[in-house]
Amino acid sequence: MDAAGARWIALHEARCHALTSREVRDLGDGVLLYDSSDREPFWNRIAGMAWPAASGAFDNRLAEVIALFASLDRLPHFWPSPGFDEPPDLTARLLAHGFEDLGAGMLMALDGAVAKLDVGAASDAHLTIERLDGGVAQAADPGPTAKGIAAVLAEAFTIEPVQADSIEADTKVALGNPYFHAILVRVDGEPAATVRRTTFDDASYLSSIGTRPQFRGRGLGGLVTSLATQDALDAGSGLTYLGVFADNGVARRLYERLGFVALGEPGADLLLFR
Repeated sequence: MDAAGARWIALHEARCHALTSREVRDLGDGVLLYDSSDREPFWNRIAGMAWPAASGAFDNRLAEVIALFASLDRLPHFWPSPGFDEPPDLTARLLAHGFEDLGAGMLMALDGAVAKLDVGAASDAHLTIERLDGGVAQAADPGPTAKGIAAVLAEAFTIEPVQADSIEADTKVALGNPYFHAILVRVDGEPAATVRRTTFDDASYLSSIGTRPQFRGRGLGGLVTSLATQDALDAGSGLTYLGVFADNGVARRLYERLGFVALGEPGADLLLFR
């Protein structure tokens, strides 16, 4: 991957997150994701930056972008991609300007030459697999599946009940978009694990991969990731990728076993609070 490829992925990922009501702005030297109804920094950030290296020009551009965030009533939030963004010392400069590092994240992409997808657990009689596919009539009422997906993510990522309601509503809205796909695995009828896939422009982004705590250790994370990855391949995706926290060793090892490899180095999650 080169700098142009990294910026293409930054734009593709932002567009994936904007399937419902969010907005994507291509600034020419960065990609802005903006949510007008949710102040959560995850939905309000800039990535894929190509800024001038000269200190004066850099500082001017930074001031302009901070002003842009202020006009949107959002905290300045940057996702640098080391080795691809410009200038090369972008993260260090932002830290020097008072940004705080909330933890590194990284992208991983499927390497077809070493892929070892594992769907063996799908034959377990205690498991049922439910799929939601946007843009088409559902075989059954999507409401229970959407509610199950929200229940899994609420416990997997320890979020507030009001956010779980938002996830359920967001899932239902996303069903109007043909790019949207989701899988829910139940164990004896109980929602247990889930994954979301967004596929367009010959690429698939896997997100919201989670397993409820009481169902961990059964291989369900690998199962839903494998199922979504196989679906992406069947849909003709030339690139299948996902994001993971750099310090989440369990998830990283899981994805590596399935054939995912790191795209570049981990990048800092930078917020300006003052």
